[in-house]
Order: sequence, then structure tokens, then C-alpha cells
Amino acid sequence: MAATGVEAAFRMLEGRWKMVIIFHLFDREVLRFSELERAIPGVSQKMLIQQLRDLERVGIVVRVVYPQVPPLVEYRLTPWGQAMCPALDALLEWAAQRPPQTEAGPAPRAG
Repeated sequence: MAATGVEAAFRMLEGRWKMVIIFHLFDREVLRFSELERAIPGVSQKMLIQQLRDLERVGIVVRVVYPQVPPLVEYRLTPWGQAMCPALDALLEWAAQRPPQTEAGPAPRAG
């Protein structure tokens, strides 16, 4: 049962840029599309749109379009998306505690 839940969570978050987008939205409550584009210089406009649409589809991000010329589009985390913050903070803390790598290579995998 736990493995199924993990797989579902990873499917929602998989993609090279989704976690980066989420962290930017944690840092700033609301970001315009152009601000996200500038904040993530390695992502193409097409990929950013796709990743944001996926996050919106699963309910992590909400998109607000203001009818003006040119259109103003803002993104923010939904309350459910914001609820990830403690889990992601814990993940960052875990990663920061990584032991130094030895010259013999990576640590052996648990089997």
C-alpha cells in the first residue's frame, strides 16, 4: 500500500522542473509566468508551460489569468500544494546531511 502511495506522489511531481517551480512558489507566494521564466533560466517556455499545466491538473498549482493586453498570468500554490512545505523542508535537511563521498565510489545500495 505504501509503495502505491509513493508511486502516485512521484508521478505528480516527476519532471525535471516541477520541484524547482514548487520551490520558487514556496519562496514567493505568487509569481507571474515571466517571473518564473526568469527565475528558471534553463527551462524552455514550452516546457515551463507543460510543467505548470501538469501541476495545475493535479491540484498543486492554481493559475489566474487577468484579462488585459498583454494577458497577465499568475501562479500560486493551492493550500494542498502549500501543505508539502514541511515534507520538502525535511527532504532538504536529509540531503544536507549526506555523508562525504569516499574515493572508492558511491555508497553501496541497500538490497
